[in-house]
Amino acid sequence: MTDHVTDHSLELTPPPNSADRTASSSRPDKTRPASGSPEAPKPVVRSDLGTILLHWTLVVAIVTSLVTGLRLSADAEESWFAKLFEPILPQGEIWTWHYLSAVFVLALIFAYAAYMSAARLKRRVSSKKIVVLSLPASNKLRIAAVNVIAYWILFAAVLVLTATGVLLYLGHGGLWVTVHYVSALTVLGYIVAHVVLHYFYGGLAQLLRLFRPQPLRQFPGMGKYPLAKSAALGAVVIAGALLLDFGTRDDLVVSQASALPKLDGVLDDAAWQDARPVFVRTNQGAGLSGTGESIVEVRAAQVGDKIAFAFRWDDSNRSLKRHPLVKSEDGWRMLNNRADISDETAYYEDKFSVAFSKTDAFGGGDSTHMGPKPLGDKPPSLHGRGLHYTTDGSLIDVWQWKAARGGMLGKVDDMWFGTPLEPSEAQVAGTKRYSAGYGADEGKSFYVYNYKKQPGSDYGGTVDVLRLPADHIKTAGLMGNLDMSIEATDDEGSQWWMFDNESVPYSAEKDSEIPVGTVIPGVLITGEYLGSRADLNGGAKWQDGYWTLEVVRDMDTGNHQDLPMEDGLFVWVSVFDHNQTRHTRHSRPVRLTIN
Repeated sequence: MTDHVTDHSLELTPPPNSADRTASSSRPDKTRPASGSPEAPKPVVRSDLGTILLHWTLVVAIVTSLVTGLRLSADAEESWFAKLFEPILPQGEIWTWHYLSAVFVLALIFAYAAYMSAARLKRRVSSKKIVVLSLPASNKLRIAAVNVIAYWILFAAVLVLTATGVLLYLGHGGLWVTVHYVSALTVLGYIVAHVVLHYFYGGLAQLLRLFRPQPLRQFPGMGKYPLAKSAALGAVVIAGALLLDFGTRDDLVVSQASALPKLDGVLDDAAWQDARPVFVRTNQGAGLSGTGESIVEVRAAQVGDKIAFAFRWDDSNRSLKRHPLVKSEDGWRMLNNRADISDETAYYEDKFSVAFSKTDAFGGGDSTHMGPKPLGDKPPSLHGRGLHYTTDGSLIDVWQWKAARGGMLGKVDDMWFGTPLEPSEAQVAGTKRYSAGYGADEGKSFYVYNYKKQPGSDYGGTVDVLRLPADHIKTAGLMGNLDMSIEATDDEGSQWWMFDNESVPYSAEKDSEIPVGTVIPGVLITGEYLGSRADLNGGAKWQDGYWTLEVVRDMDTGNHQDLPMEDGLFVWVSVFDHNQTRHTRHSRPVRLTIN
């Protein structure tokens, strides 16, 4: 944002007049050089040092905010424009850069406005210049007027970006995500228009003036040290934003109770009566009635050497169908839309995740790294969205409730984020998912999948089934009403998994007894949870558009892949509405406070 308008008063083109033309032609032009004499050199166009410093600092902040925002936008399921830039967008820990650059943009806007006011440079963006567009004037003045309009569009876009960015940061999603995105594209368009307008106004010299400093012109009434004062204002804005953020974060206070709650997904136990709830707004997930939003209520209570948590979140339907199998004329098919890249958003179970970290760094405790290949020396993620891992050797304790894989049977999977593991040969070859620093605790779960992908099929064709129902009619009854639409609510008590005693190993003979069109579960429950992976017990219930989950664990399990429950841990929660990885998220963690 530079001053490309002359200091001379506005000179409009006079109306045509033959007498004036005759008179002017009879008088010599004293400003025109005599015939044969060299033309006087044009003076070099310059800008004051304060403008140059503020301009380029703002450019760096805006560009950083835009490119990191485009990376985050490219992660959206329906994104297409941002994905065009994916090869040149930054990868890795994006959240910190995005948030901090946004704060700097806001601070620099305030500083720039203060500088123009203190240095008496407000004429640069004066709306009075726009009047020339309705009058006969030179092209140069018209371009200057258009540039003023562009300035005010930028100011409006930055204000909208700031307002919607704050809303997103506080957990609001839905429409505000779209408004934020459109505002960012407006700023991106402004950058292009800004350069073009300056070029047509004064050519390359007009652009180079931002590399040619000169002393600030002094005007009557101008205050001293305008640059220092404006920089101080910017620093105050940054400090105020950070203090407001950290000063308004929630604490999850762990109450003391005498008895553990019954793990049934109903919050009527005495343990919850004195547990003050914290409400966490999460957003930008898949599903959830098209909003991508879900508010999570969290409570915590300590009973001796154990701790209990209660989580309640919005989800308009109960989804238990995780990759069900349907018999067709040519064999069994696994229902999915993107199972081959581990990015299922259709035929999947509801899930819920809670993570505990020792740091409140952005991106879920600095564990979320965006982009197709954030680890340069490791394989990319199959879905190209990023990987979970930590870079400082720290551990994040992750609990994941999975509705069809033991979640309705009293188990919550104990997992972790940590240092990236070395990939296997299959992961390097891209035939198996590489999860970097995301894995399950040592031990064993009791769920396996009832299908095996045929070579080269990518789940687009038939699959090999491991076990068939011992009685397919009885199994159909256990699954309840077979409404296979994605948004259908599965019946209460319905069972979208098979136990060993309800199934038999696959055989062509048994398969021939099952008619085409039969649906069977894609999950098998066999054996039991063992080891550190079995540390968590839970109970869940869906009712009236809400899931309620209760979880109990030892305060300190003694396992190296778990964090002891202690004062000062930070809590992050995520809601999965029948999808594999596109969970909701929130930017500000909740701090665990133990009395």
